[in-house]
Amino acid sequence: MNIHEYQGKELFRSAGVKVQEGVHCKSVEEALAAYDSLGSKVVAVKSQIHAGGRGKGNLYCPNSGDLLMEGGVKIAFSRDEVETYSENILGHILVTKQTGPAGKLVSNIYVEAGCEIAHEYYLALLVDREEKQVLIMASTEGGMDIEEVAEETPEAIHKIWVNPSTGLLDSQKEDLGISLDLSGAALEDFVDMIGCLYDLFVSNDCSMVEINPLVRTKSDEIVALDAKVGFDENASFRHKEWEDLRDYSEEEPTETRANEVGLSYVKLDGDIGCLVNGAGLAMATMDVIKLYGGEPANFLDIGGGADEAKVQEAFEIILEDPNVKGILVNIFGGIQRCDIVAKAVLAASEKMGLQVPLVIRLSGTMFEEGRAIIDSSDLDCTSVDTLAEGAEAIVGLIGGGK
Repeated sequence: MNIHEYQGKELFRSAGVKVQEGVHCKSVEEALAAYDSLGSKVVAVKSQIHAGGRGKGNLYCPNSGDLLMEGGVKIAFSRDEVETYSENILGHILVTKQTGPAGKLVSNIYVEAGCEIAHEYYLALLVDREEKQVLIMASTEGGMDIEEVAEETPEAIHKIWVNPSTGLLDSQKEDLGISLDLSGAALEDFVDMIGCLYDLFVSNDCSMVEINPLVRTKSDEIVALDAKVGFDENASFRHKEWEDLRDYSEEEPTETRANEVGLSYVKLDGDIGCLVNGAGLAMATMDVIKLYGGEPANFLDIGGGADEAKVQEAFEIILEDPNVKGILVNIFGGIQRCDIVAKAVLAASEKMGLQVPLVIRLSGTMFEEGRAIIDSSDLDCTSVDTLAEGAEAIVGLIGGGK
């Protein structure tokens, strides 16, 4: 789960991380009032979307598709410029490297007081699953795409790993700051800040905290001019406050719908819909589809004991995706009964009007009964015994394959 920059800045401020004063705005009038209240002649007017690369993105009119402005983060030197930038940002489509060509509609902006920057840095805290530790990465090359830095000057990226049993050591904080050529008051500020960020990361069950740029001001203060924060949704039961931070307009509608009924669904860019029980089997199903030259349109795990209504909802979600050219149902029944899945697929197909090829593989609990239900129906589908046969069949039916 991701949140907006202005929400991340509030978390930072509460945790003791220095940020500039700023105001969240949803209209041009609010942006102008924010400029008046901040008391800073120079301000940043920032698009708020759940994607990186905002400063290098382009804003387009949602109706005509005309380019309105280059850059979704603009520095304004007057009240008039705040008005112009706000008008060009709010209600328009921002396209960045991370949004894809469709872009995202901007409904929120953040007006932030200017800052006298002496140097820009990059900083990120991530979960390193292989090491089972928190990874902290920092670089003197702030303000740039970290991927470019990693490829062109990997020596400019400095890393430390934090053992969860010992926590972040004072020596690690200082060593990381020194690796960024910080000294004196700036180093002390950095050491304090990195400790606050680590505590925030752990206590909030974050999956990522990224600041680009983190800056050293001309008065040697370390200030976070950015805030990208992601939470590990597996910990949502511990954080009821996350619901207030969630912006559903930034999330894929079908993913939100699936989440509401207890389905694990992620929309992908392919054209073969997948209905599977179990996360591991779902991943394997997508892998085998790709092995035979196809591209999965989704990850969808119905879980171990889904009832007929839940399975039908899952099948309907797949059918509503206009990119889907074929569907592979792959059920290995343990707790999940194959006959329940068969009944739900029939019901959804009748309700939605199945117009694409369907391949079904049922194995395990009540699989014979499930196959009998499918075979005795008028449903136009292909029944197979193995996952490999299923993947090969659906890829062939939609005209794909190697």
